[in-house]
Amino acid sequence: MSQKSTLCLIGLGSNEPWGHHNSSEILISSIYSLRQNNIAVLKISRFYKTPCFPKGLGPDYVNAAVMVSSQLDAYSLLAVLHLIEEEKDRTRPKRWGKRTLDLDLLAFGSHILPNLQAYNKWRYLSLDLQKKVVPDRLIVPHPRLHERSFVLGPLMDIAPDWHHPVLSQSVEQMFSALGSQLLEELLPL
Repeated sequence: MSQKSTLCLIGLGSNEPWGHHNSSEILISSIYSLRQNNIAVLKISRFYKTPCFPKGLGPDYVNAAVMVSSQLDAYSLLAVLHLIEEEKDRTRPKRWGKRTLDLDLLAFGSHILPNLQAYNKWRYLSLDLQKKVVPDRLIVPHPRLHERSFVLGPLMDIAPDWHHPVLSQSVEQMFSALGSQLLEELLPL
């Protein structure tokens, strides 16, 4: 009996070179790494140049998103993402800032993990606490994907009709609700 596949959305970002590879090359390499780990890459967004978040903590990012299909459970998929980050010399000295590669599991099907209460705790965490505290477990969907142009812009390319399982809004609706300043920061490469 074959295991069921789950459609997942993954955010990709880089704002620091790795060896002689620039951020765009690192993202391309990470997409190949997903495939080498038996993760089917179904759609790839355009690449975008975006300011570091929060502003001033590092150079501009190159961001993208992929839609994948995987037979892995969410925790095993996250472990693969962390392994790929490590292969590209990703370190985690502080919450935000420069990094060679950032792979975020934005959505795992329509699942809310680990539960709605934990999701809401992280969704409503103040920006000050977000800078200091890191979740000790996987939180899916990403608690603030609906606020970030550097996530929603790439998702518009690959999954405009995907509906947030908590907010009951499509990517297109969340993207349209962003302020014009956030949209102006999103520059296709």
